[in-house]
Amino acid sequence: MINPVHSASSTLPARLIVMNLRVFVAITTLVAMPASAALSSELPPPVDPAVYGEFDPDEVKLGQLLFFDQVLSGNRNISCATCHHPRFATSDGLSLGLGEGGIGLGPERRADPDNLPEQRIPRNSPALFNLGAPEFAVFFHDGRIETDPTRPSGLRTPLEDEMVAGFDGILAAQTMFPVLSPDEMAGHYQENDIAKAVRQGRLTGEGGAWSLIADRVAAIPEYADRFKSVYAEIGKGRAIGFTDISNAIAAFVAFEWRSFQSPFDTFLRGETELDPAARRGAALFYGDADCSACHSGPFQTDHRFHAMGQPQLGPGKAERFESHQRDTGRQRVTGRDSDAYAFRTPSLRNVLHTGPWGHAGAYRDFRDFLRQHVDPIGEYASYQREVVLPPLDGAAKDWAIMDDPAESVAIFDRVRVTPLELNETELADLVAFLGSLSDPVALAGRLGVPDNVPSGLPVER
Repeated sequence: MINPVHSASSTLPARLIVMNLRVFVAITTLVAMPASAALSSELPPPVDPAVYGEFDPDEVKLGQLLFFDQVLSGNRNISCATCHHPRFATSDGLSLGLGEGGIGLGPERRADPDNLPEQRIPRNSPALFNLGAPEFAVFFHDGRIETDPTRPSGLRTPLEDEMVAGFDGILAAQTMFPVLSPDEMAGHYQENDIAKAVRQGRLTGEGGAWSLIADRVAAIPEYADRFKSVYAEIGKGRAIGFTDISNAIAAFVAFEWRSFQSPFDTFLRGETELDPAARRGAALFYGDADCSACHSGPFQTDHRFHAMGQPQLGPGKAERFESHQRDTGRQRVTGRDSDAYAFRTPSLRNVLHTGPWGHAGAYRDFRDFLRQHVDPIGEYASYQREVVLPPLDGAAKDWAIMDDPAESVAIFDRVRVTPLELNETELADLVAFLGSLSDPVALAGRLGVPDNVPSGLPVER
C-alpha cells in the first residue's frame, strides 16, 4: 500500500505537505468526534428522566382504570381512550374524530345509525406523550388552557368563572373539557343527567356535571376503596370530587407516556449512533432546513403558535349560534388579529405514528404533510383530499372552507414561511430523522390496557 504522505513528499513542497497533514487530522478528528458534536451546536440536551418527578404507583393504577373506563361519559359509552388509544399512538387514527354517537375504535369508528353524532370533533385528536413534563404549560391546538400565575386558579381557561380548587396542575385541569363537551363525552340534549346539566350551564356545585360524574365513580365500591387508599383526605371521610378523578388520570398519563428512550435520545446521551440517513436528516433539521426554529428544545416544540396554512376541513370552531365553519385557531382565544389561523407547535415525539397530521388531520400521508409544511402555499395546488373521515349523514360539509376561494385566501395570507425546496433524498433523510424520535417503550405503554375496569363496562382494545 502506498503511504499518501510519503508519496506526496516526493512531489510537493513542504508547506503543502503540512497542509495536507492538517486536513487529514481534521477529517479523522471529525469522524472520531461524538456524532452530536459533529452535527450542530443547536442540538437539544438529552431529556433528564428526573424532569417527570416521582409517581405513586397506586395513583397511577387508579388513573389507568379511569382512563379506560366509559363511566366518565354521559351515556357510559366513551372513555378517554376512545380518542387517545395506545393502538393509535395515543390519538385515534382519524382526521377528525367521532365522539358521542360513534361506534368502534380508530379508523373503523363509524356513526351509530340509531344515535347519529351532531357533528365531527372539530380538530384532530392530539397525542399525549410527555405531557407530564413541566414545560408543557399550554394545551389544545389553540392553547385555550395554559398556566398563568396571575390568575387565582393559576390557569387561564374559558371556564375561569367555574374553576374549582384541587387540580394538581394543568394536565389534570384539561380533563375538564372533554367530559363537558356534548360532541365528545357528555352526550346530546336530554340523553342523560350529565348532558342535561351541561345544557343548563350547571357545571360545578351539587347537581353540576362534575359532581354527577364524581358521584357515579364513588358509587362503585372498588373505586371508592382505591380513592381512599390513594388520597388521605378521602380516606378520612372527604367525598370524592371531580378534581380527584382528574388528578389520578393526569398521574397515569404523565407516567404511561413519558417518551425519552428513542434512538435520538440514546444518541444525545452518547450511547448509540444514528443511522446515516437519520444523521443527515438531523443535520437538515437543526441546520439548513431550520425546522428547529419552531420545533426546538428536548421535545421538539417551542409551545408557541404559528400560521402554517394547513387545509381546513370539517365543522370548524364556532359557537352554537354561529353559522360559519372556519377555525381561526389561537385568535379565538386571544382575540388578536395577528393570531388568526395560528396553531400550537406540536411536539414531534413519535410523530410518524400519530397521523393523520395537521390540526384538522388534512394529511394521511406523512411525506405529503412534510412537503406542504416546508412550502405551504406552493404545495397547496397539488393537495389531494385523502383523509380519514367516517361517513356522517347530515354533518356540515367537510370541505366548505377550502371550496370557498375567499376563505382559502384568508388562511394563506397569514403564512410567513419562507418556502424550502427539498429533493426526494433530503425529504427521506428528514423522515428518517423524525423516525429516530420514535420511542418503543412509550408507544407500547408501561401499564397498557387493563383487562377490565371497576364499572364492568367494556374496555376498548
